[in-house]
Amino acid sequence: MNEIEKNLLKEVAELDSIPVGAYNIRSNGAPLMRNSTENIDIVPKTDKPGIDIFIKAGTKGESVHIPVIISQSGLKDLVYNDFHIGEDCDITIIAGCGIHSCGDQETAHDGIHTFYLGKRAKLRYVEKHYAEGEGRGKRVMNPTTVVHLEEGAHMEMETTQIAGIDDTIRKTEGTLNENATLIVKEKIMTTGNQFASTDFDVDLNGEGSSTDVVSRSVARDSSRQEFTSRINGNAPCAGHSECDAIIMDDACVLASPQLTANDVDAALIHEAAIGKIAGDQLIKLMTLGLTEEQAEQQIVSGFLR
Repeated sequence: MNEIEKNLLKEVAELDSIPVGAYNIRSNGAPLMRNSTENIDIVPKTDKPGIDIFIKAGTKGESVHIPVIISQSGLKDLVYNDFHIGEDCDITIIAGCGIHSCGDQETAHDGIHTFYLGKRAKLRYVEKHYAEGEGRGKRVMNPTTVVHLEEGAHMEMETTQIAGIDDTIRKTEGTLNENATLIVKEKIMTTGNQFASTDFDVDLNGEGSSTDVVSRSVARDSSRQEFTSRINGNAPCAGHSECDAIIMDDACVLASPQLTANDVDAALIHEAAIGKIAGDQLIKLMTLGLTEEQAEQQIVSGFLR
């Protein structure tokens, strides 16, 4: 890898070297390096680009790194990754994509990730998107995450997009069986003329299933954001959706939380708040010696932490 690719890898997966354990690193639309372990088998697909990850039942304390890096301007990459996680596992998966584009053509990555969690399995899934470069071509990422949780399974998903992505459509779908839990924590910042669309759609099908979807975003300059969440309570269950956004300059934010209760014991809540940075917060920090710009940065950083 060259220095650009190494920097992308550090940004999206916090890797300074080849990770320990199972990993699959994809570079410029092709596999770069891969490693399986005794409990985690990574198998390339034969019918389309992507991999299947098979994790043995009972695997605990192990991790899988599957970052994607693109340094070739004009490349449009599409990948399908399926995760088969056995019963009673407790693991971490680190994903993410980084783009470096210096050309005038659009550079894009579409990742379709599908998760199958067995009974009582636990997963922490971390996904970070980042782009850079001086080129005028758009940098586009469209991640799709599909989650199937069996009885008692638990998945926590952390997604971050802070810099460089010009256009993104982010879709997350989930089906939860009895006593399954899905927690989603999203952080987004858009600047310039960037556009970001987030779409969550969760079906709570099993008794005792629950979801908590929280999105925090900052829209600056003339950027636009759209947030849509749909929680469908089809059994005695609990669902919560929250969208908190800071709007600045000439930006636009649209929040559309939707709840559907198809069971008398479905307890569903949604919250949405959009507003500017409070003047008293700025004044307080400026009295400590910060400029207005520095104070704004401090507030935004704390909000997205």
